[in-house]
Amino acid sequence: MRIIAVSTLKAFWTGKPEYHDAEEPTMAWYRETLMADWSTPNEVKQQFGSASVLKDGRVVFNIAGNKYRLIVWINYPYRVVYIRFIGSHRQYDQIDVQTI
Repeated sequence: MRIIAVSTLKAFWTGKPEYHDAEEPTMAWYRETLMADWSTPNEVKQQFGSASVLKDGRVVFNIAGNKYRLIVWINYPYRVVYIRFIGSHRQYDQIDVQTI
């Protein structure tokens, strides 16, 4: 898979010291996703069982033992993953997952 906006991930863990612990788990997700070849939401669920598949290609991943949430939009035909959001549960609760 091609991943767009990795800078969003880096900005998150370098932005505040309390999020620095997200670096390694986020990079582990990145490396695993980079090697994936998802053509359907079911394939995402097979690889990441705790992921929540939403409508319109959006998927929510639990990062760092469910400490953080990562929202992506996946264009399955082109095998592209667009990073839309990463944040704590509190930050996640303040957004609309379908519009971010």
